[in-house]
Amino acid sequence: MKRTADVVIVGGGCMGASVAYHLARRGITDVVLIEREKLLATGSTGRNAGGVRHQFSTAANIRLSLESIALLERFGDEVGAPIDFRQDGYLFLLSSEASVGTFRRNVELQRSLGVAVDWIEPSDIQRLAPGVGVDGLLAATFCGKDGIADPNGVTMGFAKAAQGAGAVVERDTEVTGVRVSAGRIAAVETSRGTIDTRVVVNAAGPWARQIGQFAGIDLPVDPYRRHIFIAAVDRGTARVPPSHIMVIDFGTTFYFHREGAGVLFGMGDPDETPTFDTTVQWDFAATVTDVAAKRLPALADAPISHAWAGLYEMSPDGNPIIGPVAGVDGLFLLNGFSGHGFQHSPAAGRIVADLIAGRDPGMDLSPFAHDRFARGAVMGERYVV
Repeated sequence: MKRTADVVIVGGGCMGASVAYHLARRGITDVVLIEREKLLATGSTGRNAGGVRHQFSTAANIRLSLESIALLERFGDEVGAPIDFRQDGYLFLLSSEASVGTFRRNVELQRSLGVAVDWIEPSDIQRLAPGVGVDGLLAATFCGKDGIADPNGVTMGFAKAAQGAGAVVERDTEVTGVRVSAGRIAAVETSRGTIDTRVVVNAAGPWARQIGQFAGIDLPVDPYRRHIFIAAVDRGTARVPPSHIMVIDFGTTFYFHREGAGVLFGMGDPDETPTFDTTVQWDFAATVTDVAAKRLPALADAPISHAWAGLYEMSPDGNPIIGPVAGVDGLFLLNGFSGHGFQHSPAAGRIVADLIAGRDPGMDLSPFAHDRFARGAVMGERYVV
């Protein structure tokens, strides 16, 4: 293993790989990317539903989406690796007057930033997503540029391009400490030795708080379990959308989309507490199925073929923490994406690479600043699913 590096990136998921790729594009190739597992993209990156969308409630997150999705659209040409990316759209179902009011304001914001979002009346919902139960729905929103991408393909594409430029990827290696001297990064300690470096990127996902503690900072990021289920449906007889459209029942956070021959679905558990446990809680499946049967009746009697659980890295306001840390020169954060990390990794990785290279990132990062919680300057993301 290398004993020195210009930059050490902690975390080999989509976020860390994106930083490595964008650093290489800026000529910074003396980089070590450290992953604790034997393979890249096997943590939260490999356990998510792959959704990417423009429909957010804050301008900062919408701008991250605009840049990220634009790169996904040209990923094969620019990064040099083909990915599976289907832009069949996101459909948000609204069942309360409060949600309708919120979404009307946010559609105006999205449109003002150039996002083509349609306001959908209940009578038109089944035209976009045949088989959806419309009882109790007041309206919906739809963006046809949203879609589903392949997390593993994106991560490996970034990582291989970075490696091709000279970056080193160390797998099966755990970070055990971050050494700080005179207020700046000095080294990263690992299970395989110490790497002297002046720059560390914390892209450790749900384990971000621990890496922050190594460097002496408080990072308000906690892991929350999220379940994903796959139902086996007979698409010849079951009424389900023929496309890969992502449908989200905003009031319950239940969502689904086609996945191979079946239907992938999930829902947040409002009673979940912070945990690193990714054991599937099968009693929760019954709760999800009750909602599923209402919003996609074809799931009522469909058997679950398999399931898994991953971890959201939640921040207090649902917005990520991106950028440098006051008082620890050389420490950069990419944490707390609250379920939106994969879809925002292209832009977020580019931003941090620009900061490390001394470039203007071209974006106001104050909504993502580490110190915003201490300052009370918090404007949270409403579209956390």
